Amino acid sequence: METTTTGIELQTERRWLRDFVELLSSMRFAISLLTLIAIASIIGTVLKQNEPMTNYVNQFGPFWFEVFGKLGVYALYSTWWFLLIMGFLVASTSLCILRNAPRMLSDMRSWRENVREQSLRNFHHRAEWSESNGEQALLQRALAVVTSRGYKVKVVAKDGASLLTAKRGAANKWGYIFAHSAIVIICIGGLMDSDLPIRFQQLAFGKTPFAGSGIIADIPAKHRLGLGNPSFRGNTLIPEGGRSNTAILPQASGVLIQELPFTIELKKFIVDFYTTGMPKLFASEVIVTDHETGKQFPATIKVNEPLIYKGMAVYQSSFEDGGTKLKLTGYPMSGARSYAFKTTGEVGANTPLSSDLGNEYTVEWSGFRAFNVENMTDSGDVRAVMRNKSLAESLDARLGSAAKAGGNKDLKNVGPSVQYKLRDKTGQAREFHNYMQPVLVDGAYVFLAGMRESPAEPFKYLRIPADENDSVEEWMRLRAAVQNPALREQSARRYANKAMSATGDAAMQDRLRQSALRGLEIFAGDDQQSGFLAVSRFLEKIPAAEQEKAADIFMKILNGSMWELWQVAREADGLKAVAPDQKNGQFLQIATGALADSFFYRAPVFLQLNEFDEVKASVLQVTRSPGKNVVYVGCLLLVLGVFAMLYIRERRLWIWVRSAGHDGGAHALMAMSTQRKTLDFESEFESMKRDLTGAASPASPLPPG
Repeated sequence: METTTTGIELQTERRWLRDFVELLSSMRFAISLLTLIAIASIIGTVLKQNEPMTNYVNQFGPFWFEVFGKLGVYALYSTWWFLLIMGFLVASTSLCILRNAPRMLSDMRSWRENVREQSLRNFHHRAEWSESNGEQALLQRALAVVTSRGYKVKVVAKDGASLLTAKRGAANKWGYIFAHSAIVIICIGGLMDSDLPIRFQQLAFGKTPFAGSGIIADIPAKHRLGLGNPSFRGNTLIPEGGRSNTAILPQASGVLIQELPFTIELKKFIVDFYTTGMPKLFASEVIVTDHETGKQFPATIKVNEPLIYKGMAVYQSSFEDGGTKLKLTGYPMSGARSYAFKTTGEVGANTPLSSDLGNEYTVEWSGFRAFNVENMTDSGDVRAVMRNKSLAESLDARLGSAAKAGGNKDLKNVGPSVQYKLRDKTGQAREFHNYMQPVLVDGAYVFLAGMRESPAEPFKYLRIPADENDSVEEWMRLRAAVQNPALREQSARRYANKAMSATGDAAMQDRLRQSALRGLEIFAGDDQQSGFLAVSRFLEKIPAAEQEKAADIFMKILNGSMWELWQVAREADGLKAVAPDQKNGQFLQIATGALADSFFYRAPVFLQLNEFDEVKASVLQVTRSPGKNVVYVGCLLLVLGVFAMLYIRERRLWIWVRSAGHDGGAHALMAMSTQRKTLDFESEFESMKRDLTGAASPASPLPPG
């Protein structure tokens, strides 16, 4: 009884193993794995891989960042589940090949001469005929016809008759073998170029990503990968005149430093642009120094023209700023005093700002562009009129795109720009983007000063009008005057005196002075609100029926008061008054709008770029891909396999020939088969039947034997 139970358990285990192998090697299982890999590859293509984690937080938000992080989609091709799927696909396809390839190869070599005459009569594509020339003559003629059509032929004697068996297109089965083998080879090549070698070094040798900052040469050995690392893909940034002998490999929690067997020195970086501002050509002229031999040689690395050396490929990936030197002028954006100060910076470095701003700030210089192409199509009059306009519409008129798009594109290079973050002592920061030169927008030259709260947002641009010296000094003078109570009082008195001088009504003149002063105070605002927002809040307190009339009067008084305030401010600085012409009127109108929007600009200082010494840097991608050639072989096999399966058709043909009675005649039975019945096969069968039967008359089926 115990023996019987053991036998049943053994049979159950064998059945379970057989079922598992059957499932693993089945086509439906392989197709399911391929579908999962295809979906994962689409995700990995759409979502840029191995970016800094902060980029993904800004893109998806905290909740979905955590969800996607658990799934590992930020480094998808190195996640355990993707590698597991690849491993299962290799195992599944390999089992399929092991199970079916021997049978296919045996079938390719087989002539299938064990067929019987009666079984040939059951074929759909068959023909019978008789000839008087005898068995051998009929057999020789059939042999000639079949071989002339490219068939391989074998003749065997069988049951007192002769069987001619032929085959063509047996290489079709190589297509299945090649295609399945290609999948295995490509997957193996992909695994060879994956993060498996790096993961192994992290587990076996304690290598860990480096999450800090500092000089690359000072990073400890536990964060560095040696020259023996078989597979990697990293980047190196080299400024003009600089050199590098390492590559940076991004990881989820930091970076790994990959040692290189050579040093790359960037002599010159070349970049050319299309009229749209997109890069047309960028290339790096470098000097390569071999560490082992000391050999040096020049090379030019272009897009799609990498440098191949010592089993590594160095590609031109992109370009960055390499530490451009900047000279700027700073203007405070708050307070009643107008002044300027000089400062310097370097892209990639930090600069502390003066404590005169009322707080401690640090400028983090993040970018510089010497070439900016913008769409400067005239979009019409976008000047904000408070009457019948919402706050959002008023803001969009100025704090919008640098150049609003119209129906047609007018692309122009608007000159250099600088990008930086202004961080206070609490760590809070906003990002700014300022153009160096004034830009013609809606018929007036303005300086565009961009601001955004986070990298996920687009820049909103403040439009500061350029004065007659192409500077922002005049606007800064007016800004400080708006915040100066003494100058506001003086300008309100002057406005009232001029407006009421003809009437001589002192009481009316005083009321107008008070109204003008009140309007300037409302416009100047406080820490909570200012500009047109404060004006709109004030007008909302007036009964709805009188708001439109009150708005007209308020804006008329405000415009007149602002004009006088501008003149008073110039006189205080020892300058003469400006002429009340259209040009100065337009300047004041744009300046007033910019003053209203400066509350939303939310910057303690405006930094105007004056000079720069540009330093370019080349970003090179360094790869070692031992699996690349393996993948190429797999792709070649895949092409050959698909070609064989689609364009090579296997056909089998049998002709059974035997004597027909004592008159010396012969009888023939022909049958054909194929895996895929197509119109071509039907035509081939009819042609073959016609050539074989010739002038012979169809024969009635003879009894076998």
